[in-house]
Amino acid sequence: MGWPDRSGRFAGTLAIAALAACLGGCFQPLYGDHALEGGTTPSLRAALSTVEVRQIDAAKGSDEARLAVELRNALIFGLTGGNDEARPAYTLTVKMSSTVADIIVDTTTTRPSIENYGINASYTLTEIASGKQVVTGQTFARVSYDIPGQEQRFARLRGLRDAETRAAKVIADNIRSRLASYFAAGT
Repeated sequence: MGWPDRSGRFAGTLAIAALAACLGGCFQPLYGDHALEGGTTPSLRAALSTVEVRQIDAAKGSDEARLAVELRNALIFGLTGGNDEARPAYTLTVKMSSTVADIIVDTTTTRPSIENYGINASYTLTEIASGKQVVTGQTFARVSYDIPGQEQRFARLRGLRDAETRAAKVIADNIRSRLASYFAAGT
């Protein structure tokens, strides 16, 4: 019985490491500060900052009006990173609706103990110069929250508000990712 041949295993490991090193230069981070399409277009950050987010329609004074402002602010911050917006080349129009559903109901009191809050949103990115719609899509978010019971009257409202905030952030992140995909790949 002899020792196993380790030279073949070493050569295979070396080949895999060399291949990984070669392919490592082929990938670039999506949100990096590099120019798109071989340096002919601005970076992804610069492209995203040219999107003007329109006011989101909602009934004045309603919970959805507050949520529409929160969603718009999250989109603006996600697209510009908190910097001043560049000269707009695109407009983003968002329409949203919300839902609340009971998930777990206490059988003795018939009161919900866990609810789901949801936002459905459709969005359209329009190029200002041509008036052409370049991206349309839909997204949704569902988040749950606990209702601790009758003793804590305001806990349900606070849980709902937190769920609304989390759902708005998910929607903003989904839309930002889709727009980043469009600017990076052109589709």
